[in-house]
Amino acid sequence: MYSSRHIQALPYRVRKSALAYSSRLHKLPAVLYCSNGQASTATFSSSAINRISEQSLQGNAGNLSAVLHPSLKPAPLNVAAANGTTVVFSNGKTMEDTTCGAAVSCIGYHNERVKSAMLQQIDNFSYSNSMFYGHQIGEDLAAELISGTNGEMAKVYLMCSGAEAMEAAMKMARQYYMELNPNQPQRMNFIGREGSYHGSTLGSLSMGGHVGRRKMFEGMLLDNVHRVSAANEYRGKADGQTTEEYVQQLANELDEKFQELGPDTVAGFVLPAPSGYFRAMKKVCDKYGALLILDEVMSGMGRCGSLHEWEQEGVVPDIQTIAKGLAGGFAPMAGMFINHRVSDALMAGTGVFSHAHTYQGHPVGCAAALEVQRIVREDSLVDNVRKNGDYLGRLLHEQLDDHHYVGDIRGRGFFWSRYVKLEFVANKATKEPFSPAAGVAKKVHLAALNDIGISLYPGVGTKDGVTGDHVWIAPAYTTTKSDVERIVSKVKGSVDQALGEVYR
Repeated sequence: MYSSRHIQALPYRVRKSALAYSSRLHKLPAVLYCSNGQASTATFSSSAINRISEQSLQGNAGNLSAVLHPSLKPAPLNVAAANGTTVVFSNGKTMEDTTCGAAVSCIGYHNERVKSAMLQQIDNFSYSNSMFYGHQIGEDLAAELISGTNGEMAKVYLMCSGAEAMEAAMKMARQYYMELNPNQPQRMNFIGREGSYHGSTLGSLSMGGHVGRRKMFEGMLLDNVHRVSAANEYRGKADGQTTEEYVQQLANELDEKFQELGPDTVAGFVLPAPSGYFRAMKKVCDKYGALLILDEVMSGMGRCGSLHEWEQEGVVPDIQTIAKGLAGGFAPMAGMFINHRVSDALMAGTGVFSHAHTYQGHPVGCAAALEVQRIVREDSLVDNVRKNGDYLGRLLHEQLDDHHYVGDIRGRGFFWSRYVKLEFVANKATKEPFSPAAGVAKKVHLAALNDIGISLYPGVGTKDGVTGDHVWIAPAYTTTKSDVERIVSKVKGSVDQALGEVYR
């Protein structure tokens, strides 16, 4: 339960929520509150209530929860309140959220402008059937988003998650070739990169190349998705090879894959957005008439120091997915952009996108996303990401480059590191990863959470989808220079706490 020390240390708004949560548990002595926040119909003695409630608050009552959590043993900590970048758990612990959840809460938790916009939309109407009707809030959001591409993209399709966006992108790529006159029905193949991740639905999981995530579902995944090497300079670039030479190597490999599959059978090439090779990949796609699909679900909408990461290299995709920073976690929102080439083909053909979701373009979600994007633009938050992101990267390198177990640090803006993260190795000279049994990423994550009080997002399979450990951070766009200094100090403290202060 909350202690008075914990509660008094919190900001007023968070303290009020914490007190209310604690009070709810005490006011109903004959009702069990499960970890999903719902009351069961069973009755218990007061002592049993207190014992079970305390277990639930500590996150150890997985068998009591009706929620199918990602991990059932044990159940996760319960979030009771959040404000700014502070998250309060129901056991009284607080955490500085330096990952924005999963790179989502880009302007922090709680915002009166966003709240008011959502409430106003609920008062107007909370849902409309997008199969038959449009609405102005959706038009306003789409106009804001297209304006943010400087008119390079033509239309945006709005839905609820990044995986949905990738599914839509795959179908749009296929439909594009079917709309051409003459059409190209043979274009059924997609090319992605090894180790990539584009979502957990069957189509998006098929598009990704992360061995660990795919393993359980291999027999169900699409067989028309092919892969080329990951764009990972740390593990892929040869000694003495320049970045330009490495990028050309990747371009040559992609070219060879097109020739292997048949140049006119490939519908699209899908990649996340690591720096240095957009232009080379786009050139190969254009050579064979394929579409370039950029997955900016995590890296886009300002996260890497520009509203869209492709702006930094001047390469416009044919199709692009966005999600996490779109509505900042105030509502589940995602989008798929199409450029003028794709839009024109659709308009000249059937004029219909053969795809639909019940909650696509949800008006309350659109209201949230529109207000978040206005705040990001009006408060120049992307400029702040670019400026303080450079400082964040510099401090991370200064503090951790020489650490005995930190093999690589890479990223851009406020996404350090972007896809392969801050990588840990057992041997820096050979880049040998730790054994999966060592659970290094989890140890760093738990040290950060339990001992230091920050969030570090853990991941495994960094090297080959099975071995390799990393953590990443993705602070709020509002992060200041002093915030950066505190965050880096805590990141270093977490690594030292988990792995020991062992240096070369």
